[in-house]
Amino acid sequence: MSERVERNGQLATLAATVLQPGFVGTVPPAWIRRWLGDGLGSVVLFSRNIVDPNQVAALTAALRAERPDVIVAIDEEAGDVTRVESGRGSSRPGNLALGAVDDPALTEEVARDLGEELAAVGITLNYAPDVDVNSNPDNPVIGVRSFGADAPLVARHTTAWVRGLQAGGVAACAKHFPGHGDTRVDSHHALPRIDADRARLHAVELAPFRAAVAAGVQAVMTGHLLVPALDPDLPATLSDRILGGLLREELGFEGVVVTDAVEMRAVSGRYGLAGAAVRALAAGADAICVGGEHADEETARHLRDAIVDAVVAGELPEERLAEAAKRVGQLAAWTVAARATGTRTVRAGAGSTIGLAAARLAVRVTTADPTADRVPLVAPAHVVEFQPPHNIAIGSETPWGVAAPLAALVPGTTSVRYAENSVPVDPAAGAVGRPLVLVVRDLHRHAWMRDAVDRALAVRPDAVVVELGVPALVTGAVHIATHGATRAAGRAAAELLAGGPVSPSW
Repeated sequence: MSERVERNGQLATLAATVLQPGFVGTVPPAWIRRWLGDGLGSVVLFSRNIVDPNQVAALTAALRAERPDVIVAIDEEAGDVTRVESGRGSSRPGNLALGAVDDPALTEEVARDLGEELAAVGITLNYAPDVDVNSNPDNPVIGVRSFGADAPLVARHTTAWVRGLQAGGVAACAKHFPGHGDTRVDSHHALPRIDADRARLHAVELAPFRAAVAAGVQAVMTGHLLVPALDPDLPATLSDRILGGLLREELGFEGVVVTDAVEMRAVSGRYGLAGAAVRALAAGADAICVGGEHADEETARHLRDAIVDAVVAGELPEERLAEAAKRVGQLAAWTVAARATGTRTVRAGAGSTIGLAAARLAVRVTTADPTADRVPLVAPAHVVEFQPPHNIAIGSETPWGVAAPLAALVPGTTSVRYAENSVPVDPAAGAVGRPLVLVVRDLHRHAWMRDAVDRALAVRPDAVVVELGVPALVTGAVHIATHGATRAAGRAAAELLAGGPVSPSW
């Protein structure tokens, strides 16, 4: 009896090591503190855990007081998907903007700047960069999170971003393996299917992951994707052929394989939370990300106990669980060594200067009539912003737009924002006698938005269109593309409309 109890206790410790749960609150709850003492290897922070840099630094210090080598992860893409700046919007431009500039040295500098900022507040693993090749412009969940639609471009910026972030002291995590770019389905809701053959996959989807591995990326995140050319039956997260055969053996990756959140419907809908976690570990994953939605001790206990039960029942080899825990430990050791180098200074909420500079460089202006002189604006404008359906990967609390930064630069600017069900017959009605600015996100993906913009341009052909998403559809006499909807992108567009940069920093 005592031997069985002891073995189960050892298995429970191993199971806790491979979990990466989230939690609620801006200080570590009692259960997280207790679990860190009982073997929990990692935690992941979300925007709900963040108030300001000093608070995050105190939070991570409290976690480290319970376990000095705890891995503290975050999903900070430094673009439209931001956690550390979720309340204001990212002060960096995001991947598509960096790809539009196409200066790998700049990308590396932006990523290093981010790494230093995260390291200063005690974060040690970042679920970034997104290295998907966004070859499908109708992709509902990747879009501006990708460096672009060209595989070699994505690969070279992947290399730069990984090197920069890790030089800044934070482990990078390339995602979403083997590539989420060519999909029309959001894996938060259902299981996407990619029907490309192996030759296409190796030439396109896998090229950035090979680059990430060559750059020394510490972690790779799986995508909940069905790729029949690689495995006709199982999504990548649950496939030994993809995680073991392809990622480990063919690509030679030796770091930590972390799952995308196991509560996402693409895997939990069929297998349940516990079933997905156990199958992922058996397939070759080393860490289970959970807690975006189920951020409580009951869920963590359910997963830990399910992993132990699977080992006891022979469904999950103990050696595989031990191997996963060992890899997590190796990553933890890397993060401890990274933290031991350099001097870290917590930034008191200041925006990224290099981020704003990069966002300015990413702005592209297209004019249908080269003789037209509509930028900068000659008077305070009326700004109409069209709000698309919410992308669940992007925090609903994260602000976006051009109206607010333009109003700060040009007093008298007015604005309105319309969702699909609130657009009036004449969206330009509030701009009589004034310049009109139409702000869109992924105009090409939303028929209602295109119709509204067409109606506005029919009345006001002089309107300026600002695209904060993927600029796949260029329309209007003057079209401004920022390649992202971050705070930095909105500021860069507003400066252009107002007459140019007003200061070198925030």
